[in-house]
Amino acid sequence: MSRPRALIAGNWKMNGRLAEATALAAAVAAGARAGGPELLVCPPFPMLAAVKGVLGAAPVSLGAQDCHAKPAGAHTGDVSAEMLGDVGCRYVIVGHSERRADHGEGDAAVRAKAEAGMRAGLVPIVCVGETLAERDAGAALAIVAAQLAGSIPAAATAATLVVAYEPVWAIGTGRTPTAAQVAEIHAKIRADLVARFADGPAFRVLYGGSVKAANAAELLSVANVDGALVGGAALKADEFLAIAAAAPKGN
Repeated sequence: MSRPRALIAGNWKMNGRLAEATALAAAVAAGARAGGPELLVCPPFPMLAAVKGVLGAAPVSLGAQDCHAKPAGAHTGDVSAEMLGDVGCRYVIVGHSERRADHGEGDAAVRAKAEAGMRAGLVPIVCVGETLAERDAGAALAIVAAQLAGSIPAAATAATLVVAYEPVWAIGTGRTPTAAQVAEIHAKIRADLVARFADGPAFRVLYGGSVKAANAAELLSVANVDGALVGGAALKADEFLAIAAAAPKGN
């Protein structure tokens, strides 16, 4: 079976003022090429509409970094998936390790947010990954498998949901797992998806964690790696586009 089309997603996290966000979006849009991997940028909430306007008709999708599980209600400070769809989002990241750690979001909460994204017509990118202590304890596979089982809705399909593996100890640290370590986790994720879903082979599984132009080609060539969820390197258009250029062709 051929590999799914690669997805290169940029998670801008809590970075950039309006002028910086629109300039970055404009540079990514200018460098985007039809026919390559799918490009996605995920700015902070206040920048979404402005970035969408800058992207225009460029082959770059818009995503958000989180959503609430409910479509509306008394949830001060939260944003629903339906609202994100209204401003042009196609994707939403849920379950990022920084949300799990900083906001105490467990697998059930992540699953509810993924369901909300699907309900609103968005494609959730469900993040899983182990801490350094968990890896050192030999529990990486078990932790990722448990998060995967608890975080992905039963109704998910390859067309409606993306998985991202982000080892917590590699996010923003400059440390990157070896290709063999990435292959082991991604093989486990693929096997679990295949066991649970009829279209498990077609799910896109991204790698994230200190991805940069210098290591993108190696990471993106690993079996069962169908793209990247990029953090710091996504804040530089040339670096982000170089990562995209490293994706295997013909996906």
